[in-house]
This record gives sequence, C-alpha cells and structure tokens, in this order.
Amino acid sequence: MFTQDMLRSIARATPSKIVLLVLDGLGGLPDPKTGKTELETANLPNLDRLARQGVCGLSVPVGPGITPGSAPGHTALFGYDPLTLNIGRGVLEAVGIDFPIEKEDVLVRGNFCTIDKDGNITDRRAGRISTELNAGLCPLLETTIQGVRVLTAPVREYRFVIAFRGTELSPEVTESDPQVTGVPPEPVKALTPEANKMARIANQFAEIAKSVLKDKHPANMVLMRGFSRRPELPGMNEIYRLKPAVIATYPMYRGLARLVGMDVLPTGSTFEDEVVTLKKHWEEYDFFFVHVKKLDAAGEDGDFARKVQAVEEVDKSIPGITNLKPDVIVVTGDHSTPALLKAHSWHPVPTLLYSRYCRFDAVTEFTESACLRGGLGIFPASQLMSLMMANALKLAKYGA
Repeated sequence: MFTQDMLRSIARATPSKIVLLVLDGLGGLPDPKTGKTELETANLPNLDRLARQGVCGLSVPVGPGITPGSAPGHTALFGYDPLTLNIGRGVLEAVGIDFPIEKEDVLVRGNFCTIDKDGNITDRRAGRISTELNAGLCPLLETTIQGVRVLTAPVREYRFVIAFRGTELSPEVTESDPQVTGVPPEPVKALTPEANKMARIANQFAEIAKSVLKDKHPANMVLMRGFSRRPELPGMNEIYRLKPAVIATYPMYRGLARLVGMDVLPTGSTFEDEVVTLKKHWEEYDFFFVHVKKLDAAGEDGDFARKVQAVEEVDKSIPGITNLKPDVIVVTGDHSTPALLKAHSWHPVPTLLYSRYCRFDAVTEFTESACLRGGLGIFPASQLMSLMMANALKLAKYGA
C-alpha cells in the first residue's frame, strides 16, 4: 500500500482545486416494500449527471465486514490509516467547539439520554433535546471527584463534552453507552491496570449525574463514549502540500478536520448555507471538505423517507458546486447508515470521482448497484486521497 510518507515525497502544490463532499451515512439497503435503497428511490438528476461524467465505485472505510465509527470513516477519507489512528469522539467534540484542552485531560463525548424507573435506557438521545436545554443542564454536572475536576460543555442537541482533569488518568477504559435501548448504561471498565482510577471516577460521575438529573426528564441520565486524549498528527499541508478548509455544521467534524490541519470556515445550518460559504472562500483554499449530516441522522432514526428527502435536497444544490468548476469533485460517505438497520453498517459506500482526466465507465446513476459496476471497483477509502491528488495533478511521478 502506498503510504502517507510516500505521498509526501511526490506531492506538489498547484492551483487546482478539490471538493470532497461527504454525505454522512450515504449508503443504504433496500426497503422491503419496494426493493430499492434510499439512493435508488431518490430523484438525483445532478448527482446522476456527475456519475455519468466521472468514474464510480464503492469505498470500504476500514475493512470488509467492519462497521466504522465516524472518526475512522473520516480519517480514512483524509488518507490516514484508520487502523493505526483511532481518534476518540471525546477529542473530536472538544476540538470542534474550541474547548480549552489541557495536556493531561481525558475527554469524553457525553450523550444526554432517557432512562425509565428501572434504570433502563428508553432513548439514547433524550428525544434530541434542544441545544439550549443542553447548555442549561451541563453546569449541573460539573464537580470534583477524588481531586479530579469534571468539566462540561454543550455541543449540539443531546451531545456534550466531559473533561476529566487530574493526574494519573488513562483513557484506556470502556464506554458506558451500550448502543441499544432496553438495558441500563454499562459500567465503565479499565482495559489496563493504569486505567483503574479513570474507571472508578467515571462510574462515580455516572452515579452523580443520575442523581442530579433524576427530575430532568427526558434528559435524566448520561452516556459516555470515546474516552481519549488529543493526539499529535502530521497535518494535510505537511503531507499533501494542500491549503485545506472544512465546511461543516456539526462540531465533531469541524474538530476532526482541525486535528488534521484544516481551517474551519463558519457557515449556516443548511447545505445551501455550506455552498454559499464554499463560494465565499473559493479563492482562498485548494481543498474543501464539505460535510452533510442529515442523511446519517435520518438513517439512525430509521426514517427511510427522510433520508431520501435529505439526499434530494443535496442534489438540488450540487450545481452551486459544479458551477465553480473545481478540478476534482468527490462525493462519498464516511460509512453507510441504512434506515433498515437504524445504525452504521459495514456495507461499502457509493463513491463518485469527477475530473477532466477520468476514464469514463458505464455508470449512469449514483446508486449502490450502479457503483458496484464502476471503474473504481471496490477499494479502501484511504486510497481516495491519492486518487483526488492525482486527478488534480498534484502528484509528481514516483521513481525514476
């Protein structure tokens, strides 16, 4: 496999521009009633046109049969090895909201959730409470446990950041989120002897949160995911000689992009707003990561029709990107989130790449089954970065 160090040796700065449009949770499964996936059901004239003009395939975020989280799904798209670089969601959420991280902090992604009288989870997202309600609840959770300060900050809707600030803490612990309803939150367990203190404090924090939030239905409990510390990474400018920027509405994705050296561009809450931001900053950067969350949210809610609507809304604004005449456009996802499963899945992700240097294939529509027949074949998502660079003429010849 061609490594980042090898790419670093042949990458070159050019004026050409790349747009990586990530439709979070893009891939789907057929609806039992119609036999069609969300993409096959949607009316997508602009994405279909790009598919005809470019080359398509299916990307594998981590490995065959492996269901990826959002972090490895995205790091693969940026050309990093998702197996050796596993960034915790706590760090991503914290960086995404500019939380003041200290070196020894253990950072956690918190979910407000709903539990019943028996302590079993009935809603892992507390009915997607408002960000305003979240902001009012977070200060109630701040405390000190065995000399370790527990700090919180709201992110969006039900999501918030927890920072455990103290000495001799290790992020090598399990999560309390069982990822299903009908069962209680799981106890946090140490994965190494050095993490025993962190596990004890996390479990004490969970008990405190349960007591503090008992009358705050639907947000009457918390779940903890992604215990992590901030990593040190080589940036995309250093590796690829790019000047990259991110346009995303959700803090976690802005955080991930910032960790790999992208500038974060302020934008509104819709894809139309993101396209406006892209146009505004078009001359300033040569790589744009544009993230759309709605498909993933609809898939996780099991709402097939809403996911269809979300991708159709994206399609309507595609001309706003193509009219800028980028040298390379890639449309893909970080993972599949079929509404049928109400969760991320292991299925390869539909991917299209457009540039003037594509070898056209026979694909005429942007769907899972069409991409299966595409010229890119089934390939690791971590190879997409070199394909984008090559099609933008940003790679020199390798070897003599």
